[in-house]
Amino acid sequence: MTVVSRIAAAACALGGFSGAALAEADPGRGEVLYRPCAACHMIGEGAIHRIGPHLNGIVGRGIGVVDGYEFSEIFEEAAARGEVWTEMALDGFIANPRGYLPGTSMVFRGIRTAEDRADLIAFLIQEGGPADAPAEAGEDTGPSPEVAAILEIDGDVAYGQYLSSECTSCHIGEGGDDIPSIRDLTPAVFIGGMVAYRSGERQHQVMNTLAGRLGDEEIAALAAYFLSENN
Repeated sequence: MTVVSRIAAAACALGGFSGAALAEADPGRGEVLYRPCAACHMIGEGAIHRIGPHLNGIVGRGIGVVDGYEFSEIFEEAAARGEVWTEMALDGFIANPRGYLPGTSMVFRGIRTAEDRADLIAFLIQEGGPADAPAEAGEDTGPSPEVAAILEIDGDVAYGQYLSSECTSCHIGEGGDDIPSIRDLTPAVFIGGMVAYRSGERQHQVMNTLAGRLGDEEIAALAAYFLSENN
C-alpha cells in the first residue's frame, strides 16, 4: 500500500486531517495525550532512542530515517520509497498504526478522535521542532538498565510457553484495533513494554496487574518463547 492510498483510506474512515485542525489544536492538551507515548519515545532537549526512536524533528523527517535506530522492515520499505512524516501522514498513522503501516512492531492501538490527534501532533511539533531544526538529541544509550538486565537473561522457552496463556487469551493472531498483536515484537520491544507496565510508566489496568505479577525471569521467559514462535 502506498503512502497516498494509506492517507486516503485513513481520511475516508476517520474524517481526515486539515491545516485548520492543526492551527486550532492545543499542544498543552497534546502533552497530556503524549504521556503513554513517553514510555517508548523521548522528545525534547536531550532526547535519545529508547524502545522506540526519539521524536525530535518528526514532522518533515523521512519515515524510517533517523541516525542510530534500527527500524522494522515496513519502515525500511517506506524509507526506501522516500516517504515523509507530514502532518497528514502522522494523523493517519496515529489513528491506526497497524492499518497504516502493517507489520509495525509498535504496541499502540491508535487514537480515534481527530481532535485528540491534532492536539498530539501540535505538541510533537512544539516540543520536537521541525525536521530542519530539531531539538538537540542526546547520545543514544540504548535500552534502560532494567530492560538491558532482562535482555541478558537466557529465557526458558518452555517456561515462557507455560506462562503465555494469559497473553494469548487476548493477544490473538494479527490482533485488532483494541488489542494489538504481539506476534512480531522483538525481545527488546516486548521486554520494554512489560517493564513499563510493571512500573506503571505505561497505564493499562489489566496489563499493569499482569505485569506486576512477573519477575525478570518470567518476562525473559515470555520474550524467549514469543521470539521462538516468530522464527
